[in-house]
Amino acid sequence: MISTKGRYAIRVMIDLAENGKDKYVPLKDIAERQQISKKYLEIIVKDMVAGGLIIGTSGKGGGYKLIRKPEEYPIGEIIELMEGSLSAVACLVDGSAPCPRASVCETLPLWLEYDKLTHDFFYSKHLTDLLK
Repeated sequence: MISTKGRYAIRVMIDLAENGKDKYVPLKDIAERQQISKKYLEIIVKDMVAGGLIIGTSGKGGGYKLIRKPEEYPIGEIIELMEGSLSAVACLVDGSAPCPRASVCETLPLWLEYDKLTHDFFYSKHLTDLLK
């Protein structure tokens, strides 16, 4: 399940794409438009800055803006930054220990197919697909 953190991150990215263009957007403006607590957004944008999705600056004219063009952000990248792996089962998460049952696991093909569908779906959608 994708949490509010992941869903709100996508909404922040959409807001920045629609309202930022090449200027910084104050977090309070995003919070008002998106009807999300500014305090909660502070946590979310901190992770987004650390993950390289957006940049921020403080002071007069400060706020946040996209680093890249909206079409260069796959939705899967945003979700994985905020939520972690999209994998349905632990044995398929990148960096996990090899499963000793992989060669005999009767359910592995199911999980591989599901993971591929999920990954391909979210990585085929880009921020521009969600803009008005």
